[in-house]
Amino acid sequence: MHESEALQRIQQGDEAALIFLMDRYAAYVSTVIFHILGPAGSAADVEETASDVFLALWHRADQVHPGKLKAYLSGVARNKAREKARSRGRELPLEEDLQILSPEDPARELEDRELAEFLRRAVLAMGRPDREIFLRHYYYCQTVAQIAAELDMPVSTVKTRLRRGRETLKRILQEGGYDLAAENF
Repeated sequence: MHESEALQRIQQGDEAALIFLMDRYAAYVSTVIFHILGPAGSAADVEETASDVFLALWHRADQVHPGKLKAYLSGVARNKAREKARSRGRELPLEEDLQILSPEDPARELEDRELAEFLRRAVLAMGRPDREIFLRHYYYCQTVAQIAAELDMPVSTVKTRLRRGRETLKRILQEGGYDLAAENF
């Protein structure tokens, strides 16, 4: 069975198609969740959150475009893991809690997609280890201390590299014509 077929079958209420996708992506989804919850998250927390991710897929399979399933699952896993961390009273390392909503205005949705692609390219253009540090902190929600320990770097170095990364992204966005105040950065 292919992903597109499984998505169609889920829309028709076929539980076997959901199980097929769970078998295929459970480890990936659990890894995303674990990176956000960290060692404070129990195995039960990871499993419960992963179940919530696949339940969201069950209810919203019609909104997932073929070929975009992995990205959809990753986004839902990150959001569900952040919700779980908040419910446990754990403060997330992000300075701002950005929530991406699907706007009803198609022009706005196109602008948001263009901005997301612009940001993706800007982050990927960062050199190593700056890119890895930036992604670990802002994408996987790892703390500065976790990153420093895993990359065997001083905490101050990680903080400096994150600050430089934010400054670089800000400059790139401004050069690209994005109004940072209007976009709530």
